[in-house]
Amino acid sequence: MKKSVFALLLTFVVSLAFAQYDPDALKVLEAMSKKYKDLDSFEANITHNFINKSGGINDKLNLKITTKGSKFRLVLDDQEIINNGTTVWTYLPSAKEVNIDNFDSSSAELNPSEIFDLYKKGYQYLYLGEKTEDGIVCSEIDLKPEKKDDRFWKIKMMISKKDNMIHSWTMYEKSNGSPNGNENKYTITKFNPGVKVDDAFFTFDPKKYPGVEVIDLR
Repeated sequence: MKKSVFALLLTFVVSLAFAQYDPDALKVLEAMSKKYKDLDSFEANITHNFINKSGGINDKLNLKITTKGSKFRLVLDDQEIINNGTTVWTYLPSAKEVNIDNFDSSSAELNPSEIFDLYKKGYQYLYLGEKTEDGIVCSEIDLKPEKKDDRFWKIKMMISKKDNMIHSWTMYEKSNGSPNGNENKYTITKFNPGVKVDDAFFTFDPKKYPGVEVIDLR
């Protein structure tokens, strides 16, 4: 009896270890990644919900992103973040200032133009099954960071089964090594593939913003 219980326990532990890099999850993630990489550019409207259920918080923010390769331009209510792959500009309209810095992809927490490749950057992945969200049947996949000091303890991705496109992703924060109840959910509400956009769109030209203060942090 003891031997059979031990065998069952061992089988369970081994199955958990393999589930950390679940082949079913990988199949879905790779199909999704290929779909995005086949696009030269895209534009998306995204809703960001900051949620803390225990605190009764659900703050909503609308944003718009335009990407071309590794370049992106992210427009929020109070700022714009412009990245040409080497330099990043953060423009604050209300303060009439722009901060310029070098872009270091290795230290960036998340490049929003490359969310489709996130699973390749130090994450374990697990397929949880099908789930319908906003009327869309999705594959539900959890990503867990390999680094213990990562700001997030889990990222949930909802990928449409119909077209392999991302419907939403939720980033679960932690503090001092434990979940703190904060969730950042991003839902794509509109998606426009293959938009025509010049490279100049991904640079900040101070001449077009009279009176702007330029703060160069490089």
